[in-house]
Amino acid sequence: MIWLTWRQLRGSVAVTAAALAVLAAVLVATGPGLAGRYASGIAECTRQGTCADFYNEFFGSYELEFLAVSLVVLVLPALIGLFWGAPLVARELEAGTHLLVWNQSITRRRWLAVKLGLTGLIAVAAAGLCGLMVTWWSGPLDESASENLALMAPLVFGARGIAPMGYAAFAFVLGTTAGMMARRTLPAMALTLAVFAALQLGMPLLVRPHLMPPAVATSELGLENVDSLAIQRGGGGPVRVLLRSAVPGQAGAWVLSNELIDPSGRTISDGGEAAVPVSTTSGPCAPGGSPVAGTCMAEINRLGYRQRATYQPLERFWPFQWIETGIYALLTLGLTWWAFRWVRRRTS
Repeated sequence: MIWLTWRQLRGSVAVTAAALAVLAAVLVATGPGLAGRYASGIAECTRQGTCADFYNEFFGSYELEFLAVSLVVLVLPALIGLFWGAPLVARELEAGTHLLVWNQSITRRRWLAVKLGLTGLIAVAAAGLCGLMVTWWSGPLDESASENLALMAPLVFGARGIAPMGYAAFAFVLGTTAGMMARRTLPAMALTLAVFAALQLGMPLLVRPHLMPPAVATSELGLENVDSLAIQRGGGGPVRVLLRSAVPGQAGAWVLSNELIDPSGRTISDGGEAAVPVSTTSGPCAPGGSPVAGTCMAEINRLGYRQRATYQPLERFWPFQWIETGIYALLTLGLTWWAFRWVRRRTS
């Protein structure tokens, strides 16, 4: 049974192994140079006193490659579910070859256990290897990424660490289960894609923010958390404050909500942007100065306006990785139980 399963699987494994080998060669060839440039740049900008410009320049030089390798890790579990899981049983049901096996000495449970066990282990190993290789290569870029592409950001989090292993295991068993229900390969693939995509969107939006109680911080306005100040030409209007999705002293944090509050604690921001009623006809916020860098920002802080942010700090990255992988493992076990229940009750 193991030999038969391997014969059915070896083509897909060969293609996946070749793709991973190419990816590994590219990452190994470019990784040391990437890390070396980052280390030398950090040493230089540290002597100068600030590394903000270096971070922007360094990440901008590799942003396309950063997004490309992240996308590979995100897509791989879905491909495993579509092309490994969905046809695994559906193809046998379509062709009727499962009846031949069931009428031999191989029990139904052993038939399914070998299919799920052998194929699933290879799928999880492939996704895990891919995720860990990309995590190693992109380490310097994760350190310098902007807030929207930081390590805890939803797009990046799912392409790092051990989470891809959980995604791959779930996608594979989901595809297999969909094949049992649909009994046809193409409908099983469509069902697998729809359910997996819905869960991958729902997890960062509805579940991950609440895996641990988020932290709340109230901070003065500064270069770390303000993107821009806008003053109407000629003065006379309020100062428009556009907050940055960042928390001072919490580099790499995943900001869940970002508000500007007035001295009484009332929220006055609208999506991170708010009008602050500060005099712009005269005083520190009069047109012609450099408000972001100096006196206007200090005046707004003096009046008591603050940023209030709800966030998940960067140090929770690995706890979140383990928790989310555990959730997908439980979902995988539940689908596996259903698959064995189905094969035990099925009579033809």
